[in-house]
Amino acid sequence: MKAKFLARDISWLSFNARVLQEANDPSISLQDRIRFMGIFSNNMDEFFRVRVATLKRMVEWTQLKKKASFDRIESPQQILDEIQQVVLRQQNEFNRIWENVYRELRKQGVFLVDEKKINAEQRRFVRTYFEDVVRPYIIPLMIENIPQFPYLRDKSLYLGVVLSNKKDSYQERFSVIEIPARSVGRFVQLPSKPGTHSIMLLEDLIRSNLPVLFTHTKYDQFEASVFKITKDAEIDMDQEVGLNLVEKLQKGLKSRRKGKPVRFIYERTMNPRLLQYLIDKLQLSRKSNIIPGGHIHHFRHFMDFPKVLANPTPRPSPFRHPALKKSQLVSEVIQQRDVMLHFPYHSFDPVIDLLREAAMDDDVLSIQITAYRLASNSKVINALINASRNGKKVVVCLELKARFDEEANLEWKSTLEEEGVQVLVGIPNKKVHAKLCCIRKRKGKKVIAYGFISTGNLNEKTATVYADHCLLTASPVLMAEVEKVFTYLAEWRNGIAPLRSLKHLLAAPTNMRRRILDHIQAEIRLARKGKPAEIIVKLNSLSDGVLLEALYKAARAGVQVHLIIRGIFCQQINGDDIDAQVHAISIVDQYLEHARVMIFSRGGDPLVYISSADWMVRNLDHRVEVATPVYDDRIKQELIDLIRIQLVDNQKARILEPGLTNRYVSAGRKKIRSQEQTYVFLRSKLR
Repeated sequence: MKAKFLARDISWLSFNARVLQEANDPSISLQDRIRFMGIFSNNMDEFFRVRVATLKRMVEWTQLKKKASFDRIESPQQILDEIQQVVLRQQNEFNRIWENVYRELRKQGVFLVDEKKINAEQRRFVRTYFEDVVRPYIIPLMIENIPQFPYLRDKSLYLGVVLSNKKDSYQERFSVIEIPARSVGRFVQLPSKPGTHSIMLLEDLIRSNLPVLFTHTKYDQFEASVFKITKDAEIDMDQEVGLNLVEKLQKGLKSRRKGKPVRFIYERTMNPRLLQYLIDKLQLSRKSNIIPGGHIHHFRHFMDFPKVLANPTPRPSPFRHPALKKSQLVSEVIQQRDVMLHFPYHSFDPVIDLLREAAMDDDVLSIQITAYRLASNSKVINALINASRNGKKVVVCLELKARFDEEANLEWKSTLEEEGVQVLVGIPNKKVHAKLCCIRKRKGKKVIAYGFISTGNLNEKTATVYADHCLLTASPVLMAEVEKVFTYLAEWRNGIAPLRSLKHLLAAPTNMRRRILDHIQAEIRLARKGKPAEIIVKLNSLSDGVLLEALYKAARAGVQVHLIIRGIFCQQINGDDIDAQVHAISIVDQYLEHARVMIFSRGGDPLVYISSADWMVRNLDHRVEVATPVYDDRIKQELIDLIRIQLVDNQKARILEPGLTNRYVSAGRKKIRSQEQTYVFLRSKLR
């Protein structure tokens, strides 16, 4: 019987449940628990924008093509129905956790107040704050007067208002107000008694000032409820002749703003006539995700909850890699030895330093680099611009199709090109997700190359919270192949031959899956000969059917298979007797585990890779990805040691099993929290 695998979307919801578990963990600070509630909410919004929207499109497509079939356990509609059930259960759990967190806030003297719970001094403050700060950003829409229902933003929060008169309560009007949280912030701190903090949400502050806002009207009663919508975020890249990629993307971004609603969440006390009006105007069917909620919505803002809580748990500060002393040039160090940076434990500064040095070095000829997601005030871009101004040839492969970063990357494209930087904007039907840099420099009579290969984005902001690995190297064999990747990125119209010629790097979409399968098969041969065999894989997501089958085949052959999968894991669900051989865990903690690592035991001479690619069809077949072997024995052992620490985590590791219970790994005699132990391990290298 063909193996059945868990649907990727249901597996993802199980990952988000692990995030919610962190919000429920009393052992971490209340500030962090609130932050995890914000992360959970933000994750769910993106899930609906992308995955639920995609499934709805698939349902529409199958209805048009009645004979269509899908090579999967469940149809798209079945998955959507299951998603609905899981989401409602998780929302109930979210509400329960929030009630507990809310009680804890009050115990610590932090009060979320509305217009019914403020004193006279606070009322005066609220009125003044509304007039001076908030009111200029508010334009109420009298939606019944507008011929066409107004465009409502996907990521905004709204107040739906019912206006009426005491003398004639049957005469009602409807209005919609966008909450200007982006402009003035979601949280307003009010004057409070010593030792306490009173915080009002912006929507409640506006709600309390509705009589002032509508003073010019004849209405004197106001009933307001919060709601938000989530829209389809997919961009249709049409095939119109004459449109280049940039034009198509710009057109697609405009159409995204008009995407179909895929979820509508509202305050359950909303006036039923207003609720029905909104449902009709937004063209929501009862099969849509119409979800009643509590008083507070849009919890993603709670990731930035005011720092008013006592004894928050501070994150340890990143430190400089011991091989990279400030008195030395990073470029000179890595010409002598490879260096592996482990973010966020190590500082991201050496990456910036490497680019700045190249910008100022008279002997540097060129810099080639890939960019997927950049910081809003990117030091990476600043260094590249300075390099161009100093006469270097700078080539940036900027992935314009990085979801939700498209607009920012279009702006970076313009900025870079104005400074003389050559910008490559990707390849049709493929995203460039590899994390590479190649710097070419004259050294005597020859030209050398150095740079880096990374698992994470060139983003100094996310490098403080994303756990990634970055190999700084001047290895001739590796850098020669990195240059081949850049040749393909610049000359993709000439074919994919440069990627096919790689001997050391694994690259998608050419040799990565095949080479991984070869390594798995080598471990199987060892096991069948009765020799120790082991595979360790750390990924964000594992859903590729071919590689999943290969791992289960390896387990049946006696290979010890250890998996550390943060997010999606489409594990086998029809079960057999291999549980003792496959050990799958997920670690969710204060840092986002983002690195991809592969370790094959190879009879005692382990082969270790770091990679930009998850094991998903999209990564292996529809993206340009790169994995590099780690050849330096010292770094290889360091990376193995770090992965071994994660494999024995018994504080933040959950067991991945078909039941999706997210059961914690049982604690042994010694408590091991891998992220804390990783910091201690790497810090010890400073001695």
